[in-house]
Amino acid sequence: MIKKFSYYLSFLRSLSFYKLLNLFKIYSSYYLAIATKKTNHKGQPWSLSIETGTFCNLSCLECPSGQKQFTRPTGQMDIENFKTIIDKQKRSLIWLILYFQGEPFLNKDFFSMVTYARENKIFTSTSTNGHFLNPQNAEKAVQSGLHRIIISLDGLDQQTYEKYRVGGNFSQVINGIKNLVAAKKRLQSATPFIVVQFIVFKTNEHQLSKVQKLKKDLKVDKLEIKTAQVYSSEDKNKLIPDNKKLRRYEQTTDGNWKLKGQLPNKCKRMWRSAVITWDGQVIPCCFDKDADYKMGNLLTSSFQEIKTSPPYSAFREQILSDRSQIDICKNCSEGI
Repeated sequence: MIKKFSYYLSFLRSLSFYKLLNLFKIYSSYYLAIATKKTNHKGQPWSLSIETGTFCNLSCLECPSGQKQFTRPTGQMDIENFKTIIDKQKRSLIWLILYFQGEPFLNKDFFSMVTYARENKIFTSTSTNGHFLNPQNAEKAVQSGLHRIIISLDGLDQQTYEKYRVGGNFSQVINGIKNLVAAKKRLQSATPFIVVQFIVFKTNEHQLSKVQKLKKDLKVDKLEIKTAQVYSSEDKNKLIPDNKKLRRYEQTTDGNWKLKGQLPNKCKRMWRSAVITWDGQVIPCCFDKDADYKMGNLLTSSFQEIKTSPPYSAFREQILSDRSQIDICKNCSEGI
């Protein structure tokens, strides 16, 4: 309980009067935009996802990084460009997600990025496949000041795990989680808050009843069950669970799949956050895997310039008028 309190306190320490004022500007302008159907936007994003790189050691079925299917340039963000972005946004930035596509731990500057964000009083999290959490990296993760880490573990044995996480090693991930838990204990640290994420597929839904025991056995802070996001029509039939309650989608009369529910003509993400690719491009959200909706480059422009640009304004206007016409929104459950 004391450690959890320390974790939540670390988030509160990232706040300031200016950041709270910025939150008020963001959400008041968001609700005003919904009421007026005009693309009013005040403030700066309080949350950013920064892509450390596009490369990954796995070949997960529905991941453009794992499948090497990007239609955009690939590469790694360097520490100087990262600092440029942080320096521009640190006054308003509360939460930093060091992840978009690719495996963050493959970037040699990853721990330096975390440390720089922490020094600038920014709450920092990441998401990983867990294969690089050897004892040395586990200790570095704790010492860097990383606040939160999500580790994907979509199976309870090698046979089930590798059906989606192609090329993955189940035992290596389990050992990595144990290394991180041990490093936290050894260094008497409340952070990083460790979340084990179990994405439910047809391939692993039979193990769901045993997943709750995983949190206790591994002594992690949280277990998160997540519905699967699937793009390929072929993979939908192979990966969408048989249990309807565990699906993000529903099947239509013609046999196709569509997202459950009706997309509302609003999206908080367009006001509160943004995604920055490894080369500095600002895109609307994490569903734009190939960066088709480039709004500007944060390495060469300010976010103020980018957010008021014609592409961004037009995108928000479409969100407010008919979001269902935006292709990347058709797989998103935000607001449903």
